[in-house]
Amino acid sequence: MEVFLDTCGRRRVKSLLLLYFFVVKAAAACSKPKGMENTVLSDKSLLMNEFPEGSEVHWECAHGYVRDSGSGSMTCVDNNWTEPDLICKKKDCGPPKPQPNMNFNMSAGTLFGASIKVTCDKGFRVVGLSYKQCYATGWSGRAKCQIVTCGKPVEVTNGRHSWDSQDAPKYGETISYICKEGYTLVGKESIMCSETGQYNPQAPACKEVSTSTDSSATPTAHRDKTVTASATPTVSPSLQGGRGILTAEGKASTASVASMTSSPFQDKHDGAIDTSEDVGNMPVIISVISVVLVVGILVLFLHKFLLKRKGSYDTREDLKPELLQFQNL
Repeated sequence: MEVFLDTCGRRRVKSLLLLYFFVVKAAAACSKPKGMENTVLSDKSLLMNEFPEGSEVHWECAHGYVRDSGSGSMTCVDNNWTEPDLICKKKDCGPPKPQPNMNFNMSAGTLFGASIKVTCDKGFRVVGLSYKQCYATGWSGRAKCQIVTCGKPVEVTNGRHSWDSQDAPKYGETISYICKEGYTLVGKESIMCSETGQYNPQAPACKEVSTSTDSSATPTAHRDKTVTASATPTVSPSLQGGRGILTAEGKASTASVASMTSSPFQDKHDGAIDTSEDVGNMPVIISVISVVLVVGILVLFLHKFLLKRKGSYDTREDLKPELLQFQNL
Protein backbone atom coordinates (compact mmCIF):
# COMPACT_ATOMS: atom_id res chain seq x y z
CA MET A 1 0.00 0.00 0.00
CA GLU A 2 2.81 2.36 0.79
CA VAL A 3 4.53 1.49 -2.42
CA PHE A 4 1.47 2.41 -4.40
CA LEU A 5 1.22 5.80 -2.74
CA ASP A 6 4.88 6.51 -3.43
CA THR A 7 4.48 5.71 -7.10
CA CYS A 8 1.46 7.95 -7.45
CA GLY A 9 3.26 10.81 -5.77
CA ARG A 10 6.13 10.64 -8.13
CA ARG A 11 3.85 10.77 -11.12
CA ARG A 12 2.11 13.82 -9.85
CA VAL A 13 5.41 15.58 -9.33
CA LYS A 14 6.52 14.83 -12.87
CA SER A 15 3.26 16.15 -14.26
CA LEU A 16 3.59 19.34 -12.30
CA LEU A 17 7.16 19.80 -13.44
CA LEU A 18 6.19 19.33 -17.09
CA LEU A 19 3.34 21.77 -16.74
CA TYR A 20 5.59 24.32 -15.15
CA PHE A 21 8.16 23.86 -17.89
CA PHE A 22 5.62 24.50 -20.66
CA VAL A 23 4.17 27.49 -18.87
CA VAL A 24 7.55 29.06 -18.28
CA LYS A 25 8.61 28.32 -21.83
CA ALA A 26 5.48 29.91 -23.27
CA ALA A 27 5.92 32.94 -21.11
CA ALA A 28 9.53 33.44 -22.24
CA ALA A 29 8.71 33.58 -26.04
CA CYS A 30 8.89 36.89 -28.06
CA SER A 31 6.25 38.15 -30.39
CA LYS A 32 6.75 38.33 -34.12
CA PRO A 33 9.14 41.19 -34.89
CA LYS A 34 7.73 44.24 -36.68
CA GLY A 35 9.30 45.70 -39.78
CA MET A 36 11.42 48.83 -39.64
CA GLU A 37 11.74 51.72 -42.10
CA ASN A 38 13.40 50.69 -45.35
CA THR A 39 14.08 47.17 -44.00
CA VAL A 40 12.46 43.73 -44.38
CA LEU A 41 12.94 40.35 -42.68
CA SER A 42 15.10 37.86 -44.43
CA ASP A 43 13.42 34.94 -46.13
CA LYS A 44 14.56 32.53 -43.35
CA SER A 45 13.15 34.75 -40.61
CA LEU A 46 9.84 35.09 -42.41
CA LEU A 47 9.37 31.28 -42.20
CA MET A 48 9.55 31.28 -38.40
CA ASN A 49 6.24 31.10 -36.54
CA GLU A 50 7.53 31.02 -32.90
CA PHE A 51 10.19 33.16 -31.37
CA PRO A 52 11.24 31.64 -28.05
CA GLU A 53 13.78 33.07 -25.66
CA GLY A 54 17.10 33.43 -27.37
CA SER A 55 15.64 33.32 -30.89
CA GLU A 56 17.44 35.39 -33.52
CA VAL A 57 16.09 37.03 -36.69
CA HIS A 58 17.80 38.95 -39.47
CA TRP A 59 16.81 42.14 -41.32
CA GLU A 60 17.67 43.23 -44.85
CA CYS A 61 17.41 46.53 -46.70
CA ALA A 62 14.23 47.04 -48.70
CA HIS A 63 14.10 47.15 -52.49
CA GLY A 64 15.93 50.20 -53.77
CA TYR A 65 17.96 50.63 -50.59
CA VAL A 66 21.45 49.50 -49.67
CA ARG A 67 23.16 48.72 -46.33
CA ASP A 68 24.85 51.73 -44.83
CA SER A 69 25.82 50.22 -41.50
CA GLY A 70 24.86 47.50 -38.97
CA SER A 71 24.48 43.72 -39.08
CA GLY A 72 20.68 43.49 -39.16
CA SER A 73 20.43 40.82 -36.36
CA MET A 74 17.88 40.86 -33.49
CA THR A 75 17.69 38.47 -30.48
CA CYS A 76 14.79 37.60 -28.14
CA VAL A 77 15.95 38.33 -24.58
CA ASP A 78 13.53 38.33 -21.63
CA ASN A 79 10.57 38.40 -23.94
CA ASN A 80 11.94 41.43 -25.84
CA TRP A 81 13.91 41.92 -29.03
CA THR A 82 17.22 43.67 -28.96
CA GLU A 83 17.48 46.97 -30.84
CA PRO A 84 18.30 46.52 -34.56
CA ASP A 85 21.50 48.13 -35.77
CA LEU A 86 20.83 48.00 -39.51
CA ILE A 87 20.76 51.37 -41.29
CA CYS A 88 19.70 51.49 -44.99
CA LYS A 89 19.90 54.33 -47.48
CA LYS A 90 18.60 54.92 -51.00
CA LYS A 91 20.56 53.49 -53.83
CA ASP A 92 22.45 56.06 -55.91
CA CYS A 93 22.27 55.28 -59.63
CA GLY A 94 24.91 57.89 -60.37
CA PRO A 95 25.14 59.84 -63.64
CA PRO A 96 23.86 57.92 -66.66
CA LYS A 97 26.34 56.60 -69.14
CA PRO A 98 27.26 59.43 -71.51
CA GLN A 99 26.24 59.18 -75.15
CA PRO A 100 27.17 61.28 -78.18
CA ASN A 101 25.24 64.59 -78.48
CA MET A 102 23.17 63.72 -75.34
CA ASN A 103 22.69 65.76 -72.16
CA PHE A 104 20.88 65.08 -68.86
CA ASN A 105 18.99 67.39 -66.53
CA MET A 106 19.83 65.91 -63.11
CA SER A 107 18.33 68.64 -60.94
CA ALA A 108 16.19 65.98 -59.15
CA GLY A 109 19.28 63.98 -58.15
CA THR A 110 20.37 60.47 -58.96
CA LEU A 111 19.02 58.54 -55.95
CA PHE A 112 16.50 55.72 -56.10
CA GLY A 113 13.15 56.96 -57.48
CA ALA A 114 14.58 60.14 -59.09
CA SER A 115 13.81 61.04 -62.73
CA ILE A 116 16.04 62.93 -65.13
CA LYS A 117 15.24 64.49 -68.51
CA VAL A 118 17.14 63.57 -71.66
CA THR A 119 18.04 66.35 -74.10
CA CYS A 120 20.10 66.43 -77.29
CA ASP A 121 22.43 68.96 -78.85
CA LYS A 122 21.14 71.41 -81.45
CA GLY A 123 20.34 69.64 -84.68
CA PHE A 124 19.65 66.29 -82.95
CA ARG A 125 16.45 64.75 -81.60
CA VAL A 126 15.68 62.14 -78.93
CA VAL A 127 14.83 58.68 -80.21
CA GLY A 128 13.23 56.56 -77.46
CA LEU A 129 12.22 57.71 -73.96
CA SER A 130 12.95 61.32 -73.07
CA TYR A 131 13.06 60.49 -69.31
CA LYS A 132 15.14 58.06 -67.24
CA GLN A 133 14.27 56.83 -63.72
CA CYS A 134 16.56 55.38 -61.08
CA TYR A 135 15.45 51.87 -60.09
CA ALA A 136 17.11 49.23 -57.91
CA THR A 137 18.67 47.77 -61.04
CA GLY A 138 19.86 51.15 -62.35
CA TRP A 139 18.53 53.71 -64.82
CA SER A 140 15.50 52.69 -66.82
CA GLY A 141 14.64 53.68 -70.36
CA ARG A 142 16.75 53.64 -73.49
CA ALA A 143 17.32 56.70 -75.61
CA LYS A 144 19.75 58.03 -78.19
CA CYS A 145 20.24 61.27 -80.06
CA GLN A 146 19.77 61.14 -83.82
CA ILE A 147 20.64 63.92 -86.22
CA VAL A 148 17.70 65.82 -87.68
CA THR A 149 16.93 65.22 -91.36
CA CYS A 150 14.84 67.19 -93.83
CA GLY A 151 12.72 65.98 -96.70
CA LYS A 152 14.12 65.81 -100.20
CA PRO A 153 14.61 69.26 -101.76
CA VAL A 154 11.70 70.71 -103.72
CA GLU A 155 12.01 70.56 -107.49
CA VAL A 156 11.86 73.98 -109.14
CA THR A 157 10.22 74.52 -112.53
CA ASN A 158 12.73 75.73 -115.15
CA GLY A 159 15.59 75.11 -112.71
CA ARG A 160 17.44 72.42 -110.76
CA HIS A 161 19.13 71.88 -107.39
CA SER A 162 22.53 70.52 -106.42
CA TRP A 163 21.36 67.58 -104.24
CA ASP A 164 22.04 64.28 -106.03
CA SER A 165 22.15 61.81 -103.11
CA GLN A 166 19.50 59.20 -102.37
CA ASP A 167 19.67 60.02 -98.65
CA ALA A 168 17.71 62.85 -97.10
CA PRO A 169 19.67 66.04 -96.30
CA LYS A 170 20.86 66.28 -92.69
CA TYR A 171 21.01 69.19 -90.31
CA GLY A 172 23.41 71.89 -91.51
CA GLU A 173 23.63 70.67 -95.11
CA THR A 174 22.86 73.20 -97.85
CA ILE A 175 21.31 72.85 -101.29
CA SER A 176 21.94 75.32 -104.12
CA TYR A 177 19.55 76.18 -106.95
CA ILE A 178 20.21 77.37 -110.51
CA CYS A 179 17.80 78.39 -113.28
CA LYS A 180 17.80 77.53 -116.97
CA GLU A 181 18.94 80.05 -119.56
CA GLY A 182 16.34 82.74 -120.03
CA TYR A 183 15.09 82.50 -116.43
CA THR A 184 16.12 84.41 -113.33
CA LEU A 185 16.20 83.22 -109.71
CA VAL A 186 13.64 84.73 -107.34
CA GLY A 187 14.65 84.19 -103.70
CA LYS A 188 17.81 82.82 -102.07
CA GLU A 189 20.09 80.72 -104.25
CA SER A 190 20.77 78.24 -101.40
CA ILE A 191 18.70 76.74 -98.55
CA MET A 192 19.81 74.91 -95.38
CA CYS A 193 18.29 72.05 -93.41
CA SER A 194 17.50 73.56 -89.98
CA GLU A 195 17.21 71.96 -86.53
CA THR A 196 13.41 71.83 -86.89
CA GLY A 197 13.56 69.54 -89.91
CA GLN A 198 12.46 72.36 -92.25
CA TYR A 199 14.44 74.26 -94.86
CA ASN A 200 15.46 77.82 -94.11
CA PRO A 201 14.67 79.82 -96.16
CA GLN A 202 12.08 78.35 -98.48
CA ALA A 203 13.08 77.10 -101.93
CA PRO A 204 13.37 79.85 -104.60
CA ALA A 205 11.56 80.03 -107.94
CA CYS A 206 12.68 80.57 -111.54
CA LYS A 207 10.87 83.34 -113.43
CA GLU A 208 11.14 84.08 -117.13
CA VAL A 209 13.32 87.07 -117.97
CA SER A 210 11.24 90.06 -119.22
CA THR A 211 11.70 90.78 -122.97
CA SER A 212 10.26 94.33 -122.90
CA THR A 213 12.67 97.06 -124.10
CA ASP A 214 12.76 100.82 -123.82
CA SER A 215 10.58 102.60 -126.38
CA SER A 216 13.40 105.06 -127.07
CA ALA A 217 15.50 102.21 -128.43
CA THR A 218 12.86 101.23 -130.98
CA PRO A 219 13.98 102.33 -134.44
CA THR A 220 11.73 104.90 -136.10
CA ALA A 221 10.36 103.98 -139.50
CA HIS A 222 10.99 106.57 -142.21
CA ARG A 223 8.75 106.92 -145.15
CA ASP A 224 10.35 107.03 -148.54
CA LYS A 225 9.11 109.87 -150.67
CA THR A 226 9.38 109.48 -154.39
CA VAL A 227 8.61 112.52 -156.48
CA THR A 228 8.15 112.07 -160.23
CA ALA A 229 7.44 114.90 -162.57
CA SER A 230 7.49 115.45 -166.28
CA ALA A 231 9.98 118.16 -167.10
CA THR A 232 8.08 119.31 -170.17
CA PRO A 233 4.53 118.82 -171.35
CA THR A 234 3.73 116.92 -174.50
CA VAL A 235 2.35 119.12 -177.28
CA SER A 236 0.22 117.56 -179.98
CA PRO A 237 1.65 118.32 -183.49
CA SER A 238 -1.84 118.48 -184.96
CA LEU A 239 -2.88 121.37 -182.81
CA GLN A 240 -1.66 124.77 -183.83
CA GLY A 241 -2.19 128.10 -182.22
CA GLY A 242 -1.42 129.47 -178.83
CA ARG A 243 -4.70 128.57 -177.08
CA GLY A 244 -4.78 124.87 -177.94
CA ILE A 245 -1.07 124.19 -177.86
CA LEU A 246 -1.22 122.18 -174.67
CA THR A 247 -2.81 118.76 -174.87
CA ALA A 248 -4.72 116.96 -172.19
CA GLU A 249 -1.51 115.17 -171.26
CA GLY A 250 0.21 118.48 -170.74
CA LYS A 251 -2.62 119.69 -168.55
CA ALA A 252 -2.41 116.50 -166.49
CA SER A 253 1.34 116.95 -166.19
CA THR A 254 0.87 120.52 -165.08
CA ALA A 255 -1.71 119.46 -162.54
CA SER A 256 0.57 116.74 -161.26
CA VAL A 257 3.40 119.24 -160.90
CA ALA A 258 1.11 121.58 -158.98
CA SER A 259 0.00 118.77 -156.69
CA MET A 260 3.60 117.75 -156.12
CA THR A 261 4.61 121.26 -155.22
CA SER A 262 1.91 121.39 -152.60
CA SER A 263 2.20 117.81 -151.33
CA PRO A 264 4.94 118.44 -148.76
CA PHE A 265 2.98 121.25 -147.19
CA GLN A 266 -0.22 119.21 -147.36
CA ASP A 267 1.52 116.33 -145.54
CA LYS A 268 2.71 118.66 -142.88
CA HIS A 269 -0.75 120.12 -142.51
CA ASP A 270 -2.30 116.66 -142.13
CA GLY A 271 0.41 115.56 -139.71
CA ALA A 272 1.40 112.62 -141.93
CA ILE A 273 5.14 113.42 -141.85
CA ASP A 274 6.97 111.69 -139.08
CA THR A 275 8.57 114.39 -136.96
CA SER A 276 11.19 111.94 -135.83
CA GLU A 277 12.93 111.90 -139.28
CA ASP A 278 16.62 112.39 -139.21
CA VAL A 279 17.83 115.89 -139.84
CA GLY A 280 20.11 114.50 -142.55
CA ASN A 281 17.08 114.01 -144.90
CA MET A 282 16.21 117.71 -144.93
CA PRO A 283 18.67 118.67 -147.74
CA VAL A 284 17.17 116.00 -150.00
CA ILE A 285 13.63 117.28 -149.40
CA ILE A 286 14.69 120.86 -150.02
CA SER A 287 16.41 119.85 -153.25
CA VAL A 288 13.32 118.02 -154.51
CA ILE A 289 11.09 121.00 -153.70
CA SER A 290 13.50 123.34 -155.51
CA VAL A 291 13.54 121.15 -158.61
CA VAL A 292 9.74 121.01 -158.65
CA LEU A 293 9.47 124.80 -158.35
CA VAL A 294 11.99 125.37 -161.12
CA VAL A 295 10.17 122.96 -163.41
CA GLY A 296 6.86 124.67 -162.65
CA ILE A 297 8.28 128.10 -163.39
CA LEU A 298 9.77 126.90 -166.67
CA VAL A 299 6.46 125.37 -167.72
CA LEU A 300 4.59 128.62 -167.01
CA PHE A 301 7.21 130.70 -168.77
CA LEU A 302 7.07 128.45 -171.83
CA HIS A 303 3.28 128.63 -171.90
CA LYS A 304 3.33 132.45 -171.91
CA PHE A 305 6.04 132.54 -174.52
CA LEU A 306 4.06 130.37 -176.93
CA LEU A 307 0.95 132.47 -176.44
CA LYS A 308 2.85 135.60 -177.40
CA ARG A 309 4.26 134.02 -180.54
CA LYS A 310 1.04 132.54 -181.92
CA GLY A 311 -1.59 134.88 -180.65
CA SER A 312 -4.82 134.02 -179.02
CA TYR A 313 -6.34 132.02 -181.85
CA ASP A 314 -5.53 128.92 -183.78
CA THR A 315 -4.09 129.67 -187.24
CA ARG A 316 -3.88 125.99 -188.16
CA GLU A 317 -0.24 126.58 -189.04
CA ASP A 318 2.38 123.95 -188.54
CA LEU A 319 4.60 124.42 -185.63
CA LYS A 320 8.02 125.66 -186.36
CA PRO A 321 10.97 123.40 -185.80
CA GLU A 322 12.02 125.54 -182.83
CA LEU A 323 8.68 124.89 -181.11
CA LEU A 324 8.83 121.22 -181.93
CA GLN A 325 12.22 121.16 -180.30
CA PHE A 326 10.77 122.60 -177.07
CA GLN A 327 7.80 120.28 -177.36
CA ASN A 328 10.01 117.21 -177.48
CA LEU A 329 12.06 118.27 -174.49
